[in-house]
Amino acid sequence: MNRSMNWKILILSLLFALPIYALADSQWVLEQSTLTYHVSHPLHQTDGVSHAARGKGVCHAGQCDFLIAAPVKSFDSGDSNRDLHMLQVTRGAQFPMVSVRARLPETASASAAIHVDLEIQFAGQTVQYKQVLLQLATQGNQIRISGTIPATLSDFKIDPPSLLAVPVKNEIPVRLDMTWRPQ
Repeated sequence: MNRSMNWKILILSLLFALPIYALADSQWVLEQSTLTYHVSHPLHQTDGVSHAARGKGVCHAGQCDFLIAAPVKSFDSGDSNRDLHMLQVTRGAQFPMVSVRARLPETASASAAIHVDLEIQFAGQTVQYKQVLLQLATQGNQIRISGTIPATLSDFKIDPPSLLAVPVKNEIPVRLDMTWRPQ
């Protein structure tokens, strides 16, 4: 092989590897987010939504560490009485923030489905979720991360609130949809 052919192969190899290493040795900031919890009761379904999360990510030495936090009171279900009751049930005055820590492999493709271990602090409890499926997608120089955390009330030692003496279901899946940009 001649020398110019070697350079062309090297450049093409680097271009194809770029999405895989897009996160390498970098810092990221949460540009926008939507966090949604879902509560199910035999009489109705409720979603509480927050757009108030803030976050940072740092990628170095083979891994990316992300921290996302949102005020518990920022979740809005469309019913102020229900939101106030949610704050009481989750001990939001005593523990005003919910935080999520995630560790992703630095070699994760920038457009892929990956399994991630998460640590969530909420309502005075810290819970580990293993192998949560998240979707990563590149949008220009931004990375979009989305997925659902299979949270339950019992994970966080929260007694299920009741309506007409019937408690809500234990499952409270939390949907993440976040856009990150390089800092």
